[in-house]
Amino acid sequence: MKHSYLALVIAAVLSGAVLVGCNSNEDAAGDAAQQQMPPSVVNVQTVTFETVPQVQTFSGRTSAYQTADVRPQVNGVIDEILFREGSTVKKGQPLYRINTDNYASSVTSGRAAVQQAEANYQTALANTASSEAALVSSQASLAQAQSDLQRLQGLIDINAISKQEYDQAVTAVRTAEASVNSSRAAIAQSKASAASSKASISSAKAGLEASALDYSRTIVRSPISGRSDRSSFTAGALVSASQTDPLVTVSRLDPIYVDISQSSSELLKLRQQISAGKAQTGLNTVELVLEDGTVYPVSGELALSEAKVDESTGAVTLRAIFPNSNNILLPGMYVSARLTQSVINNAVLVPQSAVTRSVKGETQVYIVDENNKIKVRPITVNGTYNGNWVVTDGLKEGEKLVVIGGSKVKPDQEVVAKPLENATPAPTGNSTPASTSAKTPQQAATETKKPAESNTAKKPAEDAAN
Repeated sequence: MKHSYLALVIAAVLSGAVLVGCNSNEDAAGDAAQQQMPPSVVNVQTVTFETVPQVQTFSGRTSAYQTADVRPQVNGVIDEILFREGSTVKKGQPLYRINTDNYASSVTSGRAAVQQAEANYQTALANTASSEAALVSSQASLAQAQSDLQRLQGLIDINAISKQEYDQAVTAVRTAEASVNSSRAAIAQSKASAASSKASISSAKAGLEASALDYSRTIVRSPISGRSDRSSFTAGALVSASQTDPLVTVSRLDPIYVDISQSSSELLKLRQQISAGKAQTGLNTVELVLEDGTVYPVSGELALSEAKVDESTGAVTLRAIFPNSNNILLPGMYVSARLTQSVINNAVLVPQSAVTRSVKGETQVYIVDENNKIKVRPITVNGTYNGNWVVTDGLKEGEKLVVIGGSKVKPDQEVVAKPLENATPAPTGNSTPASTSAKTPQQAATETKKPAESNTAKKPAEDAAN
């Protein structure tokens, strides 16, 4: 029994020694293998500065170029609707006919008033002529009476005539003078009557013109050319000139406006960049994306930028104008507008796969230095262009930017940098924007960060396996 127990102890000691030796050999082999592993390979892109358009995407609403609410200018009952609802109407085209009975009577009365005033004026002119003729006769009689009196004046002095004859001559002169004065008063009265009659003619004509204008307004016409809405009133409805509800609304849709809202802070930042010389003024052309995702075939132009900020939204309204000959765009449609507001000088287009976000929330990239080691570089991103981030600060000309493979390396790690093969050339500032509705730098950085975290989480398992 003692010999068996001793044999078991010796066997256990020998087996433990063997296991310790095996583990030591495996650790040494693992360290050697780890030291012999080749550096990680990353694909890099050479940093090149260029001029990049700063294309912004805004939400917008379409609105009619012109809108006219058609209202009646006279009171009455609608006899007939003269247009088809929803059709295109021309400027001056009759839309409604209002009952004309009262207005036709007013026109007839006005014409009669004009004729009566004209007749009175002619009568006044005739009376004036008659008074003037009577004045001439009275003046002749006065001259004759004065001549007779002067002749009798010498005879009365020598008692050649009687006192009665002389008195009769004096009375004749006074009677002639009274007749002259009466004729002159009649002429003045006739002229005043003529002037009054002339004023009555003008008043009567003005009344006739007003009646004729009201009569013409019984035909309600379109003030502009455009598309008509549905009629708010039917035949037989009573309408008035003072009503607030329009009969129908006519909208001009060619061209058409697109109202865009931009944050005042973004607009301020843009103007500061232009003032500092970091960017240049962009183009006035605007590209439109419809609700179904299709691009409107015709580009528009920026028409105006309001000089005030909406207090409720903190945004500035920009207005663009687009041709709309086929009436594809209708008022109230939701659209997306792409606007090149500025051109950034000395910017770098960086693929989204190269940008990550640090634990502190900073946007960063990996750079391969002259010693082929990974360096972390914080960058400043200013929007996107053709699916690439527009980097305005943090990079230097000629640096090697890690585009692919950044998720499997860490700072100060030695790597093998290879040029990015089959890479799509970066678009220049003169190229046409392909897409401007890219994600924000925070969203893209968050998305690119997730693979890096997952690969980092796998490293302890890989090391354990090795």
